[in-house]
Order: sequence, then C-alpha cells, then structure tokens
Amino acid sequence: MRIPGPPPLDGLRNRIFRYRQEHPAGGKSEFVRETFCLSRPEAREKAREWFDEFPKAAYWTEVESWRQIDGDRIEFTMRRLPSAD
Repeated sequence: MRIPGPPPLDGLRNRIFRYRQEHPAGGKSEFVRETFCLSRPEAREKAREWFDEFPKAAYWTEVESWRQIDGDRIEFTMRRLPSAD
C-alpha cells in the first residue's frame, strides 16, 4: 500500500502572495519602539519607567536590543504594543 505524499501547497502559496500584494508591510510594525542613549544608571531607570508604565503582561514590553558605547553609556531600544486589550 502506497502512503500518499503531502498535499499541494500551491493554493496557500497563492493566497499568501495575494495578501502580501494587497497589504504591504512597508517596514511597519505593530510595536512602538524608542531608542535611548543614556548612562548606565539612567538607562536602568528609563527601562524601569517603561516596565512600570507599560506592564510586560499587557504590552509585551521588552528591551529589544542594547549595547555599551563610549565609556559607561548604554544605547538601547525599548519595544511595546501601542495599547493593551
């Protein structure tokens, strides 16, 4: 007895292609992002402010990226959803 192969994905592929043509992302994101460049203590305080104002459970708040630059300065990007449901 022969085992059938996977179903063809042409229909799904075409639907995804059409959707992307009709709704181009254009670099847009659902998230609100802000980048800061602060001293280490100020950076910690700013991150705490974001987590206090926009709780992680409701806004998916997180430090998206960070790096140390010139001495004790931290450049970091905070990310959150625009509103909680």
